Amino acid sequence: MTTRRQFLATSAAATAALGLPGVARAADPLGVALITPSPFGDVGWSHTLRLGLEGVQAKLGDKVKLTWLENIPEGPDADRIMQKAVTDGNKVIVAGSFGYMNGALQLARRFKDVSVLHASGYQVAPNFANFAARYFQGTYLMGMAAASLSKTKRIGSVSAFAIPELITSVNAFALGARAVDPEIEVSVVWVNSWFDPAKEQAAAKALIAQGVDVIFSNAQDTPSVVSACEEAGVYVFNLNSSMKSYAPKKYLGVVGTDWSPYFIAEVEAHLAGTFKGASHWLGMADKVVYVTDWNPDIPAEMKARIDKTEAEIAVGSFNPFAGPIRKADGTEVVAAGSALPDDQILGMDWHVEGVVTPLPK
Repeated sequence: MTTRRQFLATSAAATAALGLPGVARAADPLGVALITPSPFGDVGWSHTLRLGLEGVQAKLGDKVKLTWLENIPEGPDADRIMQKAVTDGNKVIVAGSFGYMNGALQLARRFKDVSVLHASGYQVAPNFANFAARYFQGTYLMGMAAASLSKTKRIGSVSAFAIPELITSVNAFALGARAVDPEIEVSVVWVNSWFDPAKEQAAAKALIAQGVDVIFSNAQDTPSVVSACEEAGVYVFNLNSSMKSYAPKKYLGVVGTDWSPYFIAEVEAHLAGTFKGASHWLGMADKVVYVTDWNPDIPAEMKARIDKTEAEIAVGSFNPFAGPIRKADGTEVVAAGSALPDDQILGMDWHVEGVVTPLPK
């Protein structure tokens, strides 16, 4: 496997070839490069993407060669590094951040023999696909658990960016909680960063000071929020990978993601010449989203109710965005007996009733 340091230390001759299509012999392994906006670490989003590609390696062995490019800022630097990954011979690029979208799309248009997988975006081209997780399926369940444990009826979230994917997760968290206790209120602090431990910890402490006693760490790549909650005696859960070791007493659980089924399918499609650009929004039915590490403090009757709801979500008989649903201003957007369609969930730019923090403008 190639590390970022080895990658950036390639020879001047390779650099001089920048912009020329890479040519691989039939016997060469397929080069697959992952680029992420934060360090891989031992937890979080970037870590989970890496684990997903390690699943590809485990399945395909020496048919693939993986390159790891971590902690790459969104913008021109990421565009340059992605292009260099291609000219160095990688034929599958996993662009692991929403902010990589435009550069990754231009790359796909330039190099027709390269397949690009872009995280959390919405663009599609013949050799450009996007992928995202239905986190809301899990955060709804966590909301149910949070309501059963909250003493103050105030729960909250430290969230990275106010993009639809994260807004959706917060809204489902609120809906799950208010399905158990309609008096629950949800406060949100948007930190506008994927990786800022100090700001994330300060945001968690600010929520705790307001009386919030269950916190959702929404798309943080560090355990800073989880650790702060453990120290303060406040329940906490997060996305992507387990952080239980950082909060052995107050960890509520994790809405985890296993990207290996999706990555294996896409890499195999590239090898077979059948890759097609499409949008992939994956959840429990796809074995991508799961919930685990439930805290034993959750009352047994509530855990049974959560388990039943989880099973219904997995088979499609229950939708967390089933009506009636009202916006934070009281406007009804989904009537009883209906459910919010996928396209409206994917484009969500409003909060549900019960979320008391306005969205940033």
